[in-house]
Amino acid sequence: MSPDLLGALLVAAGYLAGSIPFGVVLGRLVLGVDVRTVGSGNIGATNVARAGGKKMGVLVLVLDAAKAIVPILVARRVLGGTPHAEFWVTAVAVAAFVGHLFPVWLGFKGGKGVATGLGIFAVLAPWAALAGLVGYAVAYGLTRISSVGSLTGTALCAAGGFATYGPRHPVSWAGLAIALLIFVRHRENIRRLVRGEEKKV
Repeated sequence: MSPDLLGALLVAAGYLAGSIPFGVVLGRLVLGVDVRTVGSGNIGATNVARAGGKKMGVLVLVLDAAKAIVPILVARRVLGGTPHAEFWVTAVAVAAFVGHLFPVWLGFKGGKGVATGLGIFAVLAPWAALAGLVGYAVAYGLTRISSVGSLTGTALCAAGGFATYGPRHPVSWAGLAIALLIFVRHRENIRRLVRGEEKKV
């Protein structure tokens, strides 16, 4: 099998892994509720925490990050040393992220991507991920608003990716695309923030 064909198959697998809606699955199995019908209706960690407590929220956050981390690490292992390996590993990361946002199992209606994006940065740009976590903690600590922390952390991750790799590396531009998609998915939160109506957690 050619490296490019193998890379394409890994991209497809990355999308399917990213599509696993852990918030919905655990909500139904553990909490007995469909998290899409409570709170904000989002399938991510923050809304799961609202429905089932902080421990459930943390579990979903970890799993949503892992569904990007695992495909990336597998792609690195399988493609290591092959032509265009760097490109395909980055493509697998983006595919996992897209899977979370547009999961085939939920009619392509998924989450906002913060935890999955963090998982990607944790593997591809660890220092950027650390900067994002610190930014989230500071912004959330000051405001007690999860979306403010998420958007701050996302912006720092994207900036950290460019600082780490420069403008000619695929990870830098993948990180920017991921950050822009996260901001788009938070557009309602941004509107509420502008109106002063965003709820504190």
